[in-house]
Amino acid sequence: MFRLFGVLLTVLFAIASAIVVWPQFFQLEQTFPFAQLVAVRGVVLAAFLAIALLSLLLLLARPLRGFAASILIVALLGAAATGAIGVMRGFSSGALPAPTDSSVRVLTWNTAGEAVSAETIADAILANEVDVVTLPETAESVGERIAVMLRDQGHPMWVHHVQFGNVENGPQAWETTILISPDLGDYSVIASSEDGSSNTSSVPSAVVMPVNGSGPTIVAVHAVAPRIEAMERWQSDLSWIADQCPADGDFILAGDFNATLDHMAALGLGGGDMGYCLDAASRTGTGLTGTWPAEYPELLGAPIDHVMASGNWNPTGSLVLDAAGSDHRALVVQLEPAG
Repeated sequence: MFRLFGVLLTVLFAIASAIVVWPQFFQLEQTFPFAQLVAVRGVVLAAFLAIALLSLLLLLARPLRGFAASILIVALLGAAATGAIGVMRGFSSGALPAPTDSSVRVLTWNTAGEAVSAETIADAILANEVDVVTLPETAESVGERIAVMLRDQGHPMWVHHVQFGNVENGPQAWETTILISPDLGDYSVIASSEDGSSNTSSVPSAVVMPVNGSGPTIVAVHAVAPRIEAMERWQSDLSWIADQCPADGDFILAGDFNATLDHMAALGLGGGDMGYCLDAASRTGTGLTGTWPAEYPELLGAPIDHVMASGNWNPTGSLVLDAAGSDHRALVVQLEPAG
């Protein structure tokens, strides 16, 4: 009886391991609780290794050796698969190559309101020679202060902004601010982003288009978090974001997606990760470096902040920056025109 029970536990552990490692095979990547588990692959890897270590100890007990050996094998396979995914996407904090005349650098940072000062954000923009900045949970007034500091340092940027709700001094989670270098041309937020008729559900995203039609369309992304009560809205937000990167056109998506690449498995088209857009971090060695929560080590966090671009751009580098007070780390990506 004990042997049959051990076999049953091993089979159940193997099934659970397979789902946790690759939930998209079972179409469970956007389903609670697997969506939450797969977001923290570093934690999953640590759990597999802990189970493997416990199984090694259980091998010392003669009656448990068969059961312990089978659990050990499953745990090591799960750890190996999780580690291989991590190696492919990249665990490092990254680096940026020298900018070129044609490169565009994009910074995204969920600043948690004013947890990060305008001065700190301006310093990061200047230090990394950034051309496009998307700041979920950042008020327009903060963006304007940043722009003034940048102008005084010879690095002017135009400020754009979207807000949900007209509550004076409301939560900055209802706001998203974008800064764009005038070197890219004149930009304007489209009407459907401003009035919310086409947008993410609970916290605002923004589609910012070049006025003269020349240059990339910038989509500043902020999806709702996948809490139990918000799973349907989260799924809807991800679908909306994917729709912002169709097959034709020039697009850069940047922001707090509240999702990892695993959650996007069903949303990529034509080889893309989100619609036809490609994730930059996973192609430049930082794809599994956690950007949230910042109080956790990078390897134990969730990489939910992204910069993605349509196929006419090639990512050449990415860099994860210290949170400096926010619960999110910042991400900077360098893009080069393809071809």
